Amino acid sequence: MSVEHGIHTIDTAFQRDHFDAAYLIVQDGRGAFVDCGTSHSLPNLLASVAQAGLQPADIDWLILTHVHLDHAGGAGALMQQLPNARLVVHPRGAQHMIDPARLIAGATAVYGQAEIARSYGQILPVPAERVVVAEDGHRVWLAGRALECIDTPGHARHHHCIWDEASRSWFTGDAFGLSYRELDSAAGAFIVPTSSPVQFEPEAMHASIERLMARRPEAMYLTHYGRVVDTARLAAELHEQIDAMVVIARRCDGLPQRHTVLVEALAGLYVARLRHLGSSLDENEVRRVLGMDIELNAQGLECWLDRDKR
Repeated sequence: MSVEHGIHTIDTAFQRDHFDAAYLIVQDGRGAFVDCGTSHSLPNLLASVAQAGLQPADIDWLILTHVHLDHAGGAGALMQQLPNARLVVHPRGAQHMIDPARLIAGATAVYGQAEIARSYGQILPVPAERVVVAEDGHRVWLAGRALECIDTPGHARHHHCIWDEASRSWFTGDAFGLSYRELDSAAGAFIVPTSSPVQFEPEAMHASIERLMARRPEAMYLTHYGRVVDTARLAAELHEQIDAMVVIARRCDGLPQRHTVLVEALAGLYVARLRHLGSSLDENEVRRVLGMDIELNAQGLECWLDRDKR
């Protein structure tokens, strides 16, 4: 677990190591979590509190970037362990935290009950009186340290990013893509947009990235995975890839094997971009690291194509 500016990066152990991060921000003996992984993540989250020299009662906030289960599935279980914390969530996500039945039903329809139990564990409600609805620009205070919630659609309409002026950094959830350390090269981090079913909106994603960059951030704290710098280069890369993904999706639309062709085309795009950065990883290794994300990006693009037709 690394620490910068009182920011502890926690591996939630979702799916594999160094895939899914939560963050603990510590300021003058008080703490705030940003995202929390699943209920299986609780041992790592609570261990991070102890390692930071805090008690669960010292945690004032659990701030969610959005309510997808790899970010928020463990919120109800974690809040049971944090007696003084309040949960901060986008207006479109608040009801899903208070009553997660629709989240559970939707995920179960896609993955099946056994996989939900294996990957996410129990998904528990958060009492309504402990939920703070964060409109665009809402600030919470952590021992005098301001954390500002900014509406950032594109990946999901219930997404916001959190600006930390103290570190001049964003906690980006999935709005600023994903970047795994296995894909780093001499040129630096490699980044990929994440479309994800079912609310991908390319123009909104472009606008959200620009809104983040307007603050001239020194770093981005990604859920997938960790702290990245060189933010201007990475933003330009995201813009180019979003456009390339849209072109690929439109070319694949109407083909009889649309999904299969789309998956292969996306894999080819990411391998080519890595080669351009000078990566020495072979194609099989790239596909191993990005396999789940390529599949989700293909699904997200298909949802966008079909919604666009309607």
